Amino acid sequence: MAKSRALALSIRQPWAWLIANGIKDIENRTWNTNYRGQFLIHAGQTFDKDGYEWVCDHFEIELPRPEDFERGGIVGAVELVEVVTQHNSAWFEGPYGFVLEQARPMKFIPKRGQLGFFEVSLEDTQENLD
Repeated sequence: MAKSRALALSIRQPWAWLIANGIKDIENRTWNTNYRGQFLIHAGQTFDKDGYEWVCDHFEIELPRPEDFERGGIVGAVELVEVVTQHNSAWFEGPYGFVLEQARPMKFIPKRGQLGFFEVSLEDTQENLD
């Protein structure tokens, strides 16, 4: 029996791209969650220019140009395995860090985002999750 809905979390670019491509292993949040499991990575409409420059200054990662990041839709999937308040990852800033594993990019699917975890219909995404 297949699920008809999945959870998604909206994340600004370039962070969504970094997570979907398995580079960023922690998503920093100001809030905690009891949820564990897979969720879809939704790239929000806004772009974190300061964050982009910080990544360029601190890591040797070949990032797309700011105008080339997909925004306003699903860009990947990842597994939330733990929430921490301390971590040795270079990406951790806190106060809460969502520890992420098994990230994978997906073909872009335009979707409207929301705050926090939100439900997304799987009718457009199921073939990307298989």
